[in-house]
Amino acid sequence: MELRQLTLEEWDDALPSTGIEAFHTAAALSVLDDHTTSDLHLVGGYKGDRPVALLPVFVRSMGPGKLVTSPPPGMGVPRLGPILMPASPKQSKREKVFRSFADLVVEEFDLDSYTTLSKITCQPVFGDPRPYVWNDLSLQTKFTYLLDASNSDPEEIRNGASKSLRREIRDATALGIEIRREGADAARRVFEQTRDRYSEQGRSYPLTWPYVRDLYNALDGMARVYVARSESGEFLTGVTVCYSPDAAYFWQGGGRTVHEGVAVNSLIHWEVLNDIAADPPTETVTAYDLYGANTERLCRYKSKFGAKLVPYYSLETDGYRMAVAERLYELVK
Repeated sequence: MELRQLTLEEWDDALPSTGIEAFHTAAALSVLDDHTTSDLHLVGGYKGDRPVALLPVFVRSMGPGKLVTSPPPGMGVPRLGPILMPASPKQSKREKVFRSFADLVVEEFDLDSYTTLSKITCQPVFGDPRPYVWNDLSLQTKFTYLLDASNSDPEEIRNGASKSLRREIRDATALGIEIRREGADAARRVFEQTRDRYSEQGRSYPLTWPYVRDLYNALDGMARVYVARSESGEFLTGVTVCYSPDAAYFWQGGGRTVHEGVAVNSLIHWEVLNDIAADPPTETVTAYDLYGANTERLCRYKSKFGAKLVPYYSLETDGYRMAVAERLYELVK
């Protein structure tokens, strides 16, 4: 296997049509590159002219060493990591590709060096982290809620949700609350509402409006803003959803909002599910990834949707050193 450094155009050509996340696209990676203090490296493992593995990484020099991450910290991207595309269905040949690519990545970016700090957070379909563990990276298992909408109409999905969530949807509908898909102005309202809620909790919000705006524009139809408005048209709350070829991803917004005693967020998520069934941006979108299954207080709400709890992997340098490096990175950013 040969490891190649790719341009954004070459990367887009090499991407598979499915099995990727929204932030794997060249459009999203270009925005991340513009708004981070790291350098984007796009590497592909090739057998002849055929790409069999891809990985976007962000590299930043830090004193005598460097920080290597995928995705970059502090940019609101929960996962990125490798994309594996072995040609053979045979397990032995697939594992050979996985090992070869991991070894080349470790060598290319000095991931086994004491002066390199690294963190690679993978998408759920990446199922074999062992080659990186064998190269002395630590393994953490994390979780997301993934709601499969491929073989069910929205009513069947709602029937699988908790009784309290179904009641919230009915009550919000009875109040005349309308969920609309809106544009860039609504994306800014969602951003500002999210930032303000962080501020109310004494926390700083890591994202900026120029970054969110550029990402929304770059995704060009693969990002949608769902807004809840009262019967009189008042803006209540909203969420920004990013789409990959396979799934919708709850990305930003969705802070708990109560209107006339009724929580309205469940109705927004219900509209997203209706869109997946009736009007997805691509026909291959069949799931809704709710994110946020690693925070206990969020799980209490998101588990009500009846979604499947799905694991994914994070591979990183020793936890303490990496935590310090990420904090320094965010301060510099």
